[in-house]
Amino acid sequence: MARRAELRRGRIVNAMAVIPARDAEATIAEVVRGLKRAIPHLTVLVVDDGSVDATSARARDAGAEVIRRDVNGGKGAALQTGFDEALRRGAEAVLTLDADGQHDPTCAAELLQGLDGSDVVIGSRDKDRTGMPWLRRATNTVTTWFVSRLAGREIQDSQSGYRAIRAEVLASVRPISQRFDYESEFLIGAGRQGFHITSTPIPTLYNAPGSHIDPFRDTIRFVRLVLRHWIR
Repeated sequence: MARRAELRRGRIVNAMAVIPARDAEATIAEVVRGLKRAIPHLTVLVVDDGSVDATSARARDAGAEVIRRDVNGGKGAALQTGFDEALRRGAEAVLTLDADGQHDPTCAAELLQGLDGSDVVIGSRDKDRTGMPWLRRATNTVTTWFVSRLAGREIQDSQSGYRAIRAEVLASVRPISQRFDYESEFLIGAGRQGFHITSTPIPTLYNAPGSHIDPFRDTIRFVRLVLRHWIR
């Protein structure tokens, strides 16, 4: 489906940060505080995806609003919950980042400013892979190649969760994936609908706690995603 050519791009005034979080009590407070320091007026919404620790309490104490999902539904489901809330409130754009502290909050303003000429801005780690585990580098390269082919445009670092997205894209792109493959499917959908996707370099920290990614199950999910969209 072709994207509407008359969509107007301009400076974002009303943005909201959406942070999906699960058992992130050790890191979530500093992520929220870092965002508040970087952009004091930014509304920060943490979607607690079935945590069994004090993630919600730590996020609230740091100044975030919290939506709690009592049952873990996956990162994609948590993101969609946050996107729906942002649209309900009339946000012009959403900033997404992970709860584990791997994304530098000082880059938030640059990502949002990138929406002045784009519909989606990805924080890309491609220019600074210092400290990135070799397996993650290889996985990112392969998945980004497939996502780019399926989206019909060149995309950098499709696995980065640090993104700025215009509300028009959130309203139009509705992935069916619920877990980590959601972010790939989102880019595929945005690309196929003709939305303008760009990237900006970011540093990434790799001393954060372990990931919730299940290497076997999430690889199978990604393969299914590729097959589902390849035959369309």
